[in-house]
Amino acid sequence: MAADAGPARLGREARILVTGGAGFIGSAYVRDVLARADGTRITVLDKLTYAGNRANLAAVEGDPDQAGRYTFVQGDIADPELVGPLVADADAVVNFAAESHVDRSILDPEAFLRTGVIGVHILLEAVRAASAERVGAGRPPVRYLQVSTDEVYGAVLEGRSHETDVLAPRSPYSAAKAAGELLVHSYVVTHGVDAVVTRGSNTYGPFHHPEKLIPLFVTNAIDDLPLPMYGDGLQERDWLYVSDHAGAIDHVLRYGASGETYNVPGSAEMTNRDVVRALLDRLGKPWSLVRSVPDRPGHDRRYALDGAKLAALGWRNRTSFEDGLAATVDWFRANEAWWRAGKSGDWDAYYQRQYGDRLAASTEA
Repeated sequence: MAADAGPARLGREARILVTGGAGFIGSAYVRDVLARADGTRITVLDKLTYAGNRANLAAVEGDPDQAGRYTFVQGDIADPELVGPLVADADAVVNFAAESHVDRSILDPEAFLRTGVIGVHILLEAVRAASAERVGAGRPPVRYLQVSTDEVYGAVLEGRSHETDVLAPRSPYSAAKAAGELLVHSYVVTHGVDAVVTRGSNTYGPFHHPEKLIPLFVTNAIDDLPLPMYGDGLQERDWLYVSDHAGAIDHVLRYGASGETYNVPGSAEMTNRDVVRALLDRLGKPWSLVRSVPDRPGHDRRYALDGAKLAALGWRNRTSFEDGLAATVDWFRANEAWWRAGKSGDWDAYYQRQYGDRLAASTEA
C-alpha cells in the first residue's frame, strides 16, 4: 500500500510506453494500471519472444474500457526507427524488456546483451532526444524507469543489500542487467535524463513462464513429472508477489527521485526447498517427485534486499507468501491451456538441454 509520498511526477492521464509489456511482470503492470481507470494510457512494445505472450494481456484487450486506453506494438527495443516515435509520444517509459532466465543466459548469453545493453541504449537515446524537444517547448522531460534485479548484487551471504552497495553480478543475465543500470546512470549524469531504477526480488505469481522454479515445479507436479531441484535446495530468496512488484514499480515511477535506485524486497525469505515443500502441500503431491540435480554454474546462494528506501517513499507490499503462493498454484491449476502452450514449440529441446543430463545424474532429495 502507498502512504503519502509527496506530489506525483506524472499526471493522472499520463501516456506510458511499457516495453516488454507482454511478459510476466510487465503484463501484470499493464493489467493493474489500466484496471485503476484513472485515465492513464499505455502503449505496449514487445518483441513476443518465447517469454512474451499476447495472451497475458487478454483481460485488457477484452475489456472495452481498458482497450480504449491501450495500444499494442510488436517490435524490438533495439530498433531505433521504431522506438523513437513511440518514446516521443510518451510521458514516461517503463522498461521491462529483458531476457530474464539465468539458465538460458548460460546457454546463450548474446540475446541478453542485445536486449539488456543495446536495447537500453536505444531507449535512452530516444528519451534524451524526446526530452530535449519537450523541455524546449516548456514541458517536463520524458521519465524513464529501468526494471532491474536483486541479482546485480551477487550472492549476499549475510545481511541485506542496500542501493549503494557495489554491484557484483555472477551470471550473463545479471551482468547485462548491471550494465543496463550503469548506462541509465550515465545518461542521468551526462545528459540530465530523468530516470529511476528498481531492483526487484525473486518474483512469482500467475502468468509466470513455466521455465522458472515455481511454475516449473507446479506444472511438473500436476503431471507427476520429476522436479529438478538444484543441489541441496538451500539457496535462499526473498519472494515477491507479482502484483506487489508491479505496484512498487508504478509507485517509484510516479514518486521516485530522479537519478535514484530503489530496492523492491519480497515478503518472505525462504529456501528453495521450503518453497517446493509448500507448493507440493498445496497441490497434495508427494515429496518423492523431487530430485536433487547437479547445480548450475555460479548459482548464488542467497539474495536479500533492504527495503527502507522504498518504504520511506511510501510503499509496502500487500501480499503474504502464503496467500500469494496459494493464489499462484490455484491459477496454474485453473489455466492449464495457458501453461501447456508455454511448454510447446522448442520447450522439449530446451528442457532436455537444461535438465536431461542433470536428471540422469539425479538423486533423491
